[in-house]
Amino acid sequence: MDLLIELEPVVATNLERHLDAAKEWMPHEYVPWGEGRDFVTEPWEPGQSQLSPVAQIAFEVNLLTEDNLPSYHFEIASRFGRDGAWGTWVHQWTAEEGRHAMCMRDYLLVTRGVDPTQLERDRMGQMRTGYDTGSKTPIEVLAYVSYQELATRIAHRNTGRYTQEPMAERLLARVAADENLHMIFYRDLVRAALQISPDETVQAIAKEAMEFEMPGTGIRDFHRRAVQIAKAGIYDLRIHHDEVLYPLLRSWKFFELEGLSAPAEQARERLAGFLSDLDGMAAGAEAKRERALASS
Repeated sequence: MDLLIELEPVVATNLERHLDAAKEWMPHEYVPWGEGRDFVTEPWEPGQSQLSPVAQIAFEVNLLTEDNLPSYHFEIASRFGRDGAWGTWVHQWTAEEGRHAMCMRDYLLVTRGVDPTQLERDRMGQMRTGYDTGSKTPIEVLAYVSYQELATRIAHRNTGRYTQEPMAERLLARVAADENLHMIFYRDLVRAALQISPDETVQAIAKEAMEFEMPGTGIRDFHRRAVQIAKAGIYDLRIHHDEVLYPLLRSWKFFELEGLSAPAEQARERLAGFLSDLDGMAAGAEAKRERALASS
């Protein structure tokens, strides 16, 4: 709680910057409504989609992840509060995030990108499962959402490119732009926390990097779908290592900090070992993928 109080002026400053940078956009302008057809008179069939099977999987996983917004709102409101600058941010973030599932679902339904019945069943299942951060402290939540927002930005952007469908790419690029601003907000709060409470923050950064899971892990068949997404190069271990973890750690000057306590130094050493292992796993996965492509 003391850290939240000390960070509040930083929240206020970053919120003002965010509101200046965030551009108003309308979800309905990113959906090709003219392609819409009545599902009663013309039921959905797999061949109606312009998206490849893997593009459908990635798009749907991204959408179902966004669907759990009520749980995410509860989690950050519970950790950060609903008063002052923190509360203003919580509601602003929720309002901006709410557009994502809205326009993504509209796009998939209008273009018949996925089975609408299965999509709704998956949405219900995902939201019934909800999302729970467990016993994370506020600084652990800040570290986690820094990684998560950047990972989500990349997943959306790469999915859009992979679709090879201009409207889908435009839509997901717009969603990714929101996620990028959210990442910057959280990233800079973690940087400020390193100045206020370096030992606690270093341990939180290391813990959340080593234990990281995307919030969509509760989606039906998530791990099978994640494997297909990784094989397509949309989001894999190499991307997570090179484009999520390392950029944030460099931004925070994580391995350059001095004067840390013994527990913080130990956490930093563990993370260094973890990153080395992850790099090796990513290299192994890349080699396996290359062999598979060569033999196909």
